[in-house]
Amino acid sequence: MKPVALLMIAASFLAGSFLTVLDPKLVNWNYFVPALLVGVIGLWIFRKARREETRSGQRLTDNIEILDKSLGNIQQNLESLCRREDDLPVYEARFEIDRLFRDDLNNFADARESMIHVFGMQNYADVMSNFAAGERYINRVWSASTDGYVDEVHLYLERARAQFAEGQRHFAELMARHAGEV
Repeated sequence: MKPVALLMIAASFLAGSFLTVLDPKLVNWNYFVPALLVGVIGLWIFRKARREETRSGQRLTDNIEILDKSLGNIQQNLESLCRREDDLPVYEARFEIDRLFRDDLNNFADARESMIHVFGMQNYADVMSNFAAGERYINRVWSASTDGYVDEVHLYLERARAQFAEGQRHFAELMARHAGEV
């Protein structure tokens, strides 16, 4: 259904563009409005299909597993970096961050909307607040590493660890509560 909807949107855009350049002073609204309606209907179909896909049971289950695994990996890697921060050369921290965190951060971000459907909007916001703060701190570590600021690398590694620990704790509570409901 999504490919048909995307085709409708593209066709509407192309038809509308074509109709508006035929006459620079006058748009033929008898043709333009139906072309616009095809695009609006295509957009509605696309959003409906995406919403149904997002709410499918298996996808939600898979995404919750991805979220749990990603948070665990991020927390484990932060703990490891914090333990060896004295042995970590400041200019190498950015490469370690790219190697250790990028995939899990991206996977978490891609699957995050499933939390809304499973846990509700407020719980999603609570977890995402910690995730976003932790991710910002990881980015600060990366920047401090690039600039050679040793103290900031250590400070923001610890802050990121604390944010992700809180996010992981909250997520684990939600998982336990949700398992009790099922």
